[in-house]
Amino acid sequence: MRKVFNVTADCKPTEHYMVDLERRLLKIKVLVDEGKYFTINRARQYGKTTTLRALARFLQEEYYVVLIDFQMFGSAKFKDENTFALSFAGSFLRILGRNIKDGDNEVKSSMAQMKAAVDDRNESFELKELFEGLGDICGAAGKRIVLMIDEVDSASANQVFLDFLAQLRAYYINRDEQATFQSVILAGVYDIRNLRKKLRTGESHKVNSPWNIAADFNIDMSFSREDIAGMLSEYERDHHTGMDIGKIAGLLYDYTEGYPFLVSRLCKFMDEEVGEKTGFPADGRAWTKEGFDEAVRYLLSEKNTLFESLIGKLINYPELNDMLKALLFAGKSIVYNADNAAIDNAVMFGFIKNRQGSAVISNRIFEMRLYNYYLSDTKMQGQEMYKASLQDRNQFVADGELDMRKILERFVIHFNDLYGGGDETFLEEEGRKYFLLYLRPIINGTGNYYIESRTRGLGRTDVIVDYLGRQYIIELKIWRGGEYNSRGERQLVKYLDDYHQDKGYMVSFNFNRKKQPGVYETVIDGKKLIEAVV
Repeated sequence: MRKVFNVTADCKPTEHYMVDLERRLLKIKVLVDEGKYFTINRARQYGKTTTLRALARFLQEEYYVVLIDFQMFGSAKFKDENTFALSFAGSFLRILGRNIKDGDNEVKSSMAQMKAAVDDRNESFELKELFEGLGDICGAAGKRIVLMIDEVDSASANQVFLDFLAQLRAYYINRDEQATFQSVILAGVYDIRNLRKKLRTGESHKVNSPWNIAADFNIDMSFSREDIAGMLSEYERDHHTGMDIGKIAGLLYDYTEGYPFLVSRLCKFMDEEVGEKTGFPADGRAWTKEGFDEAVRYLLSEKNTLFESLIGKLINYPELNDMLKALLFAGKSIVYNADNAAIDNAVMFGFIKNRQGSAVISNRIFEMRLYNYYLSDTKMQGQEMYKASLQDRNQFVADGELDMRKILERFVIHFNDLYGGGDETFLEEEGRKYFLLYLRPIINGTGNYYIESRTRGLGRTDVIVDYLGRQYIIELKIWRGGEYNSRGERQLVKYLDDYHQDKGYMVSFNFNRKKQPGVYETVIDGKKLIEAVV
């Protein structure tokens, strides 16, 4: 059977191209061997289920592993202690039974006692009886038992689940006197400490750290460049495309920061869609920079469960939405503060990460998708600047190249006509937004743009435009005087070197009433700089 890149459910080594998980599994096994209880909290489609199932296989020689998926329980299973206890016991016994080796008769006897209660639908069988039975099974088993629970979010709004956690905690504390699990691993999006956000006001006392026994889980589950290159090497051995593995792995990482779903989705597009498109015959051209750019366009234009989940969070968490808008459009650095509710949620849902003390969007794909989302809003498209771009957009492309100077010239005219009276605060908070609003209809469907995160917090923002295989570097900044501007020009020259470009662009939002709006050219160290002053 032909292997494919997988973006649904868990990945299987025999069916799917995967990164090598052994290094991560060895690190997780250390926690298990030490008897730690912990939670794997990552955003949607970050490989939690794949990791848990791979870990179960990895541990099975040394431990009995019971992996239960709470998503398969249904809400009715959590209506009361008896219903939950019987359901959990039934699932636990079935899964453990498949792993029990012949001859482990003591544990089979303990399991039979619990099974009798399940079969009889014993109405007095509640959490106390469940855990007494689980303790007996753990004590009788020939191998220590590891309990894993996937999709704990499915249960986390239920009081019975909180009581279940409290029992796990009690047995963990008393593990020297009462046999219990070697290790317990819970996997989901929400950290257990955030359960309070799912409960009604006044119920916070119910979540006074039933999971405060949990060890920190600091293992990086994102894919490194090396991880991606290893997966591509396996693909190349099967398909012989002639791709530059290091280059393609670097592009995938640069755009995704190793987010597992995004990496696999882009690879799937290059493998199954781009190679079938006219201009990208299945001779390996799909696995080039041009093919990659095409895959990015596919990804940004599709609806998928990950993007739908992200957009849903923007609607349900207004403070999160406001913070992301400020981060994307104001051009300012936001200090990372884990105690800030909006930042905490943004990290939990995968929107942002901590980079040297600043909150930054997690990856370029998310950033581009968010820009497209915000700039396609009906209110945004009702702006006069957007309407002006729609009228102008057919005049900026010649021979497959953007005439970026002409774009800047027209933007200066429109901006000064529409917003020329804006004060310093307006320019700082709105200037970048209106430039991106003007730019989007021009490149939409053919090109993309993203913000170079390295320049945030430096008083400027660099926009990188990808259009038909070419890149355009545009620096957006607030005018702070001549010396500041000269320093910015030198910084841009250095940045052009990094990108192997000989031409760069600047947009200076100038609140000086004596300014001379227009587009000007200068040459510094052999680099041509085209600056628009608005």
